[in-house]
Amino acid sequence: MRCPTSPSLSQSSSPASEPAGRLKRAYIRFCLRLWISSYLRVRLTGLENVPRDKPYLLNFSHPNWVDPFLVVAFWPNRPRVFIFGPREEQMKFGWRNRLIAWTGIAVPFKPSKSDLLDTTRRATTVLKRGDVLAIAGEGRLSDREGAIVQLEDGAAFFALRARVPIVPVAIIGTRWLHFRKLVTLKAGAPLELDGLRPNREGMATLTARLQERMEDLLAGVEEDPPPGPIGRWVTEVFNERPWLNAPPPTSG
Repeated sequence: MRCPTSPSLSQSSSPASEPAGRLKRAYIRFCLRLWISSYLRVRLTGLENVPRDKPYLLNFSHPNWVDPFLVVAFWPNRPRVFIFGPREEQMKFGWRNRLIAWTGIAVPFKPSKSDLLDTTRRATTVLKRGDVLAIAGEGRLSDREGAIVQLEDGAAFFALRARVPIVPVAIIGTRWLHFRKLVTLKAGAPLELDGLRPNREGMATLTARLQERMEDLLAGVEEDPPPGPIGRWVTEVFNERPWLNAPPPTSG
C-alpha cells in the first residue's frame, strides 16, 4: 500500500480527535472565502451527487497549492470537512503550515511508512465520527489542467476500512491562476463499496474505478495559457514540482 502515514502523536493531540469548534470553523471558512474571493471566482457543480448528513471520503484532483483551501472554504460544511495532510514534519515551519495546524482541520502525516496503523486510525476516526475526510489521491501535484496523475491506493484503503463511499471531485481552473479566474469544484456520483473488502484486491478495484471516474470528470478540460508575471507568481508561490526540474537521465 502506498498511502502516507501519520505522525506519532498522542490521540489527545490529534486534529482528528479534537475538531475545531463551531465558531472557529465558521471564522476560518469566512476568512478563507474572503481571501480567495478577492482574487478568484468559485463555483460548485454536481452537489446533487453529494451525500447529506453522512460521512464520505472526498477525493479531489490537485493541480495547485490552493486546492485544499478551496475545499475548506467552499465545500458544504455538513458534515464537517477535514483535510488529509500536510506532512507532519512541516507543520512547525512557515506561516502557512502553522496556520493549518492552528485550524485543527488538518490530519497531518509522515511520508514514511513507520506508523501505518496510526495513520489508518487517525484517518478512519474522522469518517467513523460522521465527518468528511478530503484527500488528494494523486499523492502529488498534477502537471496539467485536464489530466490526473495515477492515483495511489490510500483513498480506497481508508474508505474501505471506514465503510464509506468516495465522492470524486475535480478541481478545474487552478493550474494557472489570474485575477478573477473562474475555478470550478465539480462533484461526481459517489462510488459505493459494493461488497469490496479492505484487501489488495478490493483496494485495486476501487482505485481503478476512482481513477476512471476522475478522468471522466476532467474529460474535455483544456489547458489555459500561463498568465502574466503576477498570476504566475500567485500560481507557483507554494507549488512543489521537483520532478519538472530534475536533470534528464543520461544515456549509456
